[in-house]
Amino acid sequence: MFFKKIKNRILLLLLLSIPSTILAYSNYIIPGGENIGISLKSNGVIIVGTYDVDGISPAKESGINNGDKIIKINNEETLSIEKMINKIESLENKENIKITYLRGNKEYETNLKLIKDNNNIYKTGLYVKDSVTGVGTLTFIDPKTRLFGALGHEIIEKNTGQKLEIKDGTIYSSTVTGITKSSIGSPGEKNAKYDSSNIFGNVKENTTRGIFGEYTEDLPDKKQYKVAEPNEIKEGEATILTVIENDTVEEFKISILKVNKDITSTKNILFEVTDETLLKVTGGIVQGMSGSPIIQNDSIIGAVTHVVVDDPTKGYGTFITKMLEEAEN
Repeated sequence: MFFKKIKNRILLLLLLSIPSTILAYSNYIIPGGENIGISLKSNGVIIVGTYDVDGISPAKESGINNGDKIIKINNEETLSIEKMINKIESLENKENIKITYLRGNKEYETNLKLIKDNNNIYKTGLYVKDSVTGVGTLTFIDPKTRLFGALGHEIIEKNTGQKLEIKDGTIYSSTVTGITKSSIGSPGEKNAKYDSSNIFGNVKENTTRGIFGEYTEDLPDKKQYKVAEPNEIKEGEATILTVIENDTVEEFKISILKVNKDITSTKNILFEVTDETLLKVTGGIVQGMSGSPIIQNDSIIGAVTHVVVDDPTKGYGTFITKMLEEAEN
């Protein structure tokens, strides 16, 4: 009986010592709203198109498709276009090279037959890409961890329609030079210029909740907002923080119409723009606003993610708590 009690106590101590999942994000975070330039490097060379060389399609003969990612040539890692070109140029036999590529999460091998064109230059018959650039909006910086989040949704490679699997990336300075207004059936956009040498942070992830990484500049001296849980969000008045001219972050009125508490969804907050100034300038939600923080009752509750194409005065947002959790993964 004595040993049984000891055994039960040891088991209890073991159970108490197993750590539960504890999220480390701060209760108060720095809101974004700033326009940012974004540059992401793919984890491989993406095939975004093909062409014939003298009536022959090297891609078709090799079985390679749009969206496949070349990761090796003749068993040597080639995750960038530069490395791919250098490797091909170094080969003595350029007419039949071994390609290792990813299709989804599966790895395959094939032989790609390069063809000489009329100028005696070897052609692959492939259009490729290894990076994506664009603009968006910074959502938050966690002052304790220096983790940042932006966009509120994934970055898609437009030629293939696939989420970009990234190696790394950066966010940097950007200013808004003009607005193309949204109209029914036609989302507008922020027109912007950027300075890729003025880097704010390093991107580590591209997920369905946004892009995330480490903020490397001095932290902005701004008011911090309490992080609201989904059950604290109410229908009614709220605001968004975003830039519509130069680099000035402004606050604009919206009305929350519905809250979807399904945490597996990325469209959690349906809202309508009610601010007359914003409606006059943008027509509602425009491309480039993705990531704009949503504020309610002095708390940050989410980020703008999508425009309703049939009514651009309306948009969707995702919960800020889900973005913060994603940032920590």
